[in-house]
Amino acid sequence: MSAPAAQTPTCIAIIGAGHVGGPTAVMIAHKCPHLKVLVTDANPRKLAAWQSDKPPVYEPGLKEVLQIVRGTNLFFTPDLPSVVRQAQLIFVAVTTPLKSAGIGAGMAPDVRFWESVARQIGAVADEPKVVIERSTVPVRTARLMAQLLRPPVSKVRHEVLSNPSFFASGTALVDLASPDVVLIGGEDTPTGRAAVAALSSVYAHWVPMRNIKTSGVWSAELAKLTANAFLAQRIASMNAISAVCEASDAEVGEVAKAIGTDSRIGSKHLQAGIGFGGACYPTHLRNLVYLCRHHDLPEVASYWQAVLDMNTWQRERFTEEIVRTLFNTVAGKKIAVLGFAYKRDTSDIRETPAKYVCARLLDEGAELSIYDPQVSRTAIEQALGAAAGWQDVVIDDRPDVPTTPVSPGTAAARLLLAGSSAAAAEAARSAANAVKLSIESDAYLACAGAHALVVLTDWDEFKTLDYSRIYGTMKRPCFVFDGRCILDAPALRRIGFSVRAIGSAAHKVAAPPPPPPASAADLKIALQVSGPLDY
Repeated sequence: MSAPAAQTPTCIAIIGAGHVGGPTAVMIAHKCPHLKVLVTDANPRKLAAWQSDKPPVYEPGLKEVLQIVRGTNLFFTPDLPSVVRQAQLIFVAVTTPLKSAGIGAGMAPDVRFWESVARQIGAVADEPKVVIERSTVPVRTARLMAQLLRPPVSKVRHEVLSNPSFFASGTALVDLASPDVVLIGGEDTPTGRAAVAALSSVYAHWVPMRNIKTSGVWSAELAKLTANAFLAQRIASMNAISAVCEASDAEVGEVAKAIGTDSRIGSKHLQAGIGFGGACYPTHLRNLVYLCRHHDLPEVASYWQAVLDMNTWQRERFTEEIVRTLFNTVAGKKIAVLGFAYKRDTSDIRETPAKYVCARLLDEGAELSIYDPQVSRTAIEQALGAAAGWQDVVIDDRPDVPTTPVSPGTAAARLLLAGSSAAAAEAARSAANAVKLSIESDAYLACAGAHALVVLTDWDEFKTLDYSRIYGTMKRPCFVFDGRCILDAPALRRIGFSVRAIGSAAHKVAAPPPPPPASAADLKIALQVSGPLDY
């Protein structure tokens, strides 16, 4: 039996330069300057972006720390074989999408990328490596990896560990620098324990040993899945209560504050809104439902499916409230959308609730004007193109001219009409008019001329906008739909807005402003007019 990599590694590899692999690499390089950290990815454009002034992932502080370590002890390269040969510890942070077809489509995890990476490592590595699951994976993915990373499939035996990431988008750097827990799952064998010790020695450079926990491999895999399920459940529970609040004139913020003071509950993840998104919660809940059904646990599967159903219902009822309030039609009406990322402080739009809300509004004929401080125009157009089911349009049907794909309805739709046949030109015009969408680089521009303003991401920037200025540029009556409960609704109502906020009764009116403090002269005049006080 081959021994695992040395307990004092000198080089670490990370395969996968996305939202998990990128920040992990940056933090390890920053905290362990003595280690060489190599990052590789199958997408060369992503690697190029990490080496540019604008990383492909936005996280507060990430760019600044990246600039310190990049080129010093952190390097990006497309050469996977070289990376594998140099490193003793290899983190795998590739994606695990849901299967789009076949058995378990829409619920079962697609582990093709994990199998591919394992086979590549096994084919290249001539010395034993410690291979580490970093992204969240289905339970027992480690067993799949181990089968491919040991003879006769691979040249030598490699150890497989589970080290799930518990950091959150938007606070990744803080969470990685001061983690509540670092969980490492490994086999209870001499080589397995040695592999766990090797990885622990890396984290020990900045994480207290009391925060580094060990377990079995499968327990570590399930722990991460369970953590995401519990957090999603809290959000769904609060969103369910928000509907009760709206019906009973309670305030969901006050309810959340009250129960959050109970030490048995705690105050985190009690913010009501349009639902959870991101790559983790929706996907991992579906994985969990599929796992329960696979193991013949229908009642458990139904329980977690209900969390998903509540999330879908919340964003649907929010969208229906917009249409209903705007006199039961949004056709031809401009709606300003503030925020597209699934949460603040991230550029991540995977499974963002905003995509589904916007797609529904587009289906209703609305003209959307979207602003997000970190999500690119291209990302929004592509997301809504997929959500709305847009089809590529052949603008020029001459056989000697390349086909030009168009995202219909975008403000700057690239229509190549020269030389087109009348039928092709008409098809292009129809597609462009079918969906009306503009992406703006300024919140005020997005709101100008709008019938309604919809907040879909809880960016701090949206709390401090000049809403008196915005009110002056919108059509009357001016509606605000706060899907994140971040705006000062009474202040907006005093300006003149009609405000709908999740978890708050729609008919509530703004309290009148308090009278100015009385001066001594005012008090003297009042006493003279009213005469002596009669108790």
